[in-house]
Amino acid sequence: MATEFNTQIGAASGIGTIGALFEACAELHADRVAIEHRDRRTSYRELLDRVRRLTAMLTARGLRRGDRLGLLSRNRPEYLEIELAAANLGVITACLNWRLSERELAYCIELVSPRLLVVEPDLVANLPQAASAHPILEIGPQYESELAQQDGRSSPSVAQPEDGLVILYTSGTTGLPKGAVISHRAMAMRALVFSSELGIAPHDTFVAWTPLFHMASTDHALATLLRGGTVVVIDGFQLEPLLSAVSRHDIGWLVLIPGMIEAFVEGLKAQRTKVKGVRVCGAMADLVPPHAIAAVTELLGAPYLNSFGSTETGLPPATRALIAPGEIPTSLSKRQNAFCEIKLVDASDNEVAPCEPGELAIRSPTLFSGYWQADETNAHDFRGGWFHMGDVFRRNADGSLDFVDRAKYMIKSGGENVYPAEIERVLLGDERITEVAVVRAADARWGEAPVAFIACRDGAAMTEAELADLCRRELAGYKRPREFRFLSFAAFPRSTSGKVQRHELERLLKAST
Repeated sequence: MATEFNTQIGAASGIGTIGALFEACAELHADRVAIEHRDRRTSYRELLDRVRRLTAMLTARGLRRGDRLGLLSRNRPEYLEIELAAANLGVITACLNWRLSERELAYCIELVSPRLLVVEPDLVANLPQAASAHPILEIGPQYESELAQQDGRSSPSVAQPEDGLVILYTSGTTGLPKGAVISHRAMAMRALVFSSELGIAPHDTFVAWTPLFHMASTDHALATLLRGGTVVVIDGFQLEPLLSAVSRHDIGWLVLIPGMIEAFVEGLKAQRTKVKGVRVCGAMADLVPPHAIAAVTELLGAPYLNSFGSTETGLPPATRALIAPGEIPTSLSKRQNAFCEIKLVDASDNEVAPCEPGELAIRSPTLFSGYWQADETNAHDFRGGWFHMGDVFRRNADGSLDFVDRAKYMIKSGGENVYPAEIERVLLGDERITEVAVVRAADARWGEAPVAFIACRDGAAMTEAELADLCRRELAGYKRPREFRFLSFAAFPRSTSGKVQRHELERLLKAST
């Protein structure tokens, strides 16, 4: 009897699946607005009905637990209902990036061998020829017709907490994308960490304007739909809808990313937007000019999130520090999150001494399950029972963490390790500079030396002498760039997640010498 009783407790106390958790939330908040898109508002009752019908529709098409569904779409309400319906079946939604080249997209599709491709109509032309081997369902009349044929009755979720929920593709410095598998367990825990660490209230709104094929929008949109909040869906950075959203909604976390903040600031000023309420804004403070952080936080009346997380980890390991409204940050030290363990290790995986740089390794219930079809990579990255991120940090005496750089990109100059991010932060401190990327170049004397690519904001200009003087004041001699090259902001090569691709800048450098 005791064994049976303990087994029942264990089953009941386990974390639920995303589909089941959403259904419970939707029934409790049936009349609340779940999704707002342009002039269309979908209640939780309506969204639940569509998710149930879509679950039946996918079942009728033969999808079963463990299958993959490839989703190629811009931001729209259907994106979320597809993820939720697939979740009921234990089907993994592979979130495809519609911006990819034909070669890259073909790779991402074939990597996951989808049982079905769901595609926005005007993106069908983007599909590679090989995709014709898979059944294709277009969002639009065909999709709505099949949905209407279902009766919308509830059916029990067959998914398990450790089943894959979504595959989000990540890009490294070089090479093809990897498919990070995020489980139901990890997504549910990420939702809880959002609320705990960012102070998100149950009915706070989330504005999903960054692509839903990336973690920020998919993670937080699903988290919002598990709490009873509203998701405002916007397809990309569109100033007017964003300004409208901040004027009408109490927003929990307003995601802001490098490259759009200054345009957003100008829009807030020009339209004199009255902000209803934002709890926290921003992301990736290391990549944003300090004066821009001060400007946007002052206008929003909200602190800036000094974040460090990843697709693989979610919000942890170090996204607890906030920059006060109106403050020009002089330090970007981060704070370790709750609900995770981290350690900093050397090349032999031994913990480093305090104040010494080391690669960050993490254990957390928010962690992903590994990369799809990448056993060798998974064995290496999860060695010793920890996920090794490939990012170098330094633990300060007060327990805070300073980001140093990516472990896999380092400049070795005359026997000294030079981390590009340190140089980039110095240069971004000048308000005339809007983008910086430091890369390595072969050097006859020192082996390697740093070269800085610079973008100045419109109407601003800097000379090489001014840049050299700035670095001379702030950096040791071996860290100073030997050369400065000017590019427009738009000319910086970027990955699908918006990160500057250093290897492409290296190629540009080599081609010009």
